[in-house]
Amino acid sequence: MNDFFRRFAHACAIGVGSSRVFLLAIGVIIAWALTGPLFHFSDTWQLVVNTGTSVITFLMVFLIQNTQNRDARAMQLKLDELLRAVHGARTRLVDLEDLSDEELAHLQLEFQTLRERLQQRTERARSTGGAADQTPKRRLEDHMGV
Repeated sequence: MNDFFRRFAHACAIGVGSSRVFLLAIGVIIAWALTGPLFHFSDTWQLVVNTGTSVITFLMVFLIQNTQNRDARAMQLKLDELLRAVHGARTRLVDLEDLSDEELAHLQLEFQTLRERLQQRTERARSTGGAADQTPKRRLEDHMGV
């Protein structure tokens, strides 16, 4: 069942995101609007489009959420693999999504401090004519403490 829903949600996300489906939706709304005089702009006429759009929106929320969850999980796995593959990377960052809000705030503060130190070091080097011309790789190695 899960595999069927995954394939269905993926196919719907691709289809619904196409320009053809967008043009079809515009065509349906135009057709609905043009039938207004035929139905004397009745409550039932308005209810048809309101109900239709509500049902479609309700179902699309689940399809979009499924697709976004899958994409986010795949992206996270790719980032985890990059962290594992880069020499000197802190592999403790692999499971960031499992940290509490307080732990994330602490880590964010740590990176902010590192960024400020790196910026100060770069400004000092530029003012003294020193290592401002370092390669990006060397700056990264200095930053990582390698």
